[in-house]
Amino acid sequence: MINKKIGFIGSGNMAYSLVGGLTSTGVAGNNIWVSDPDTDKTTQIAAQFSVNISKDNAELINTVDVVILAVKPQQLAMVCKELAPALTQTSPLIISIAAGVLSKDIELWLSSASGQPANNRALAVVRCMPNTPALVQSGATALYANNQVNDEQKTLAESILRSAGLTLWLDNESDMDAVTALSGSGPAYIFLILEALEKAGIQLGLNKTTAHLLAIQTAFGASKMALESSDSPEQLRKKVTSPGGTTEKAIGILQSGKLESLIYKALEGAKDRSIELSQILGNAANE
Repeated sequence: MINKKIGFIGSGNMAYSLVGGLTSTGVAGNNIWVSDPDTDKTTQIAAQFSVNISKDNAELINTVDVVILAVKPQQLAMVCKELAPALTQTSPLIISIAAGVLSKDIELWLSSASGQPANNRALAVVRCMPNTPALVQSGATALYANNQVNDEQKTLAESILRSAGLTLWLDNESDMDAVTALSGSGPAYIFLILEALEKAGIQLGLNKTTAHLLAIQTAFGASKMALESSDSPEQLRKKVTSPGGTTEKAIGILQSGKLESLIYKALEGAKDRSIELSQILGNAANE
């Protein structure tokens, strides 16, 4: 059970999903604070989950043990620099869920007021890359901790993000770009495949509702089998591919079209773009 005070700066979809996940796992709403200029969003979250609304980010900083930065990447530098003065008085654990923003840039922006955070210690920062299925508590989140994060804080950060799904730690922050390409952008790839399956089913004579439901349930069932099985995806595929059967015919066509190579190229392109965007976001804010 998490018994720390948690503050969210930003109240978008990911903050909403984490607040929902935390309260569903037993975290008391009165231990959660949410701050956002959009009062409609904060009012909605407060009404649904009985959490506190904070109208002042500095006040929130001085109240909580953990600060979750849940703003858009383009807004993060400005928000961090505004928070910096308050962080000369206190040192909460900082968790960022802003995609593409490096931990070193977050540290720099948060210490911009005096060059030193509270007690002359560098701030503990955890950078996360969640994905959109976190909205239904089925997300996949990779986490990276800077050198100031201790074991207790790592456990706390993991517990918070685990309320929205699976979590795992990265040893190297540079791996976050590959994570972004695989799981961060991954739901869109799956939606594209579902879209293609549904369209193909309709072209083969099924009505739209039937094709839609069969495609979604098939993807769900296959994912559930892969998650719960000790077999690799390759082994599972071979088990359901009978020699000379319909599945073998379809798989052969997909492989002849170099599906695996195409998927690799897609992820490689997404990773390269992730690196590029991280550089753009950092350079623009530090100019």
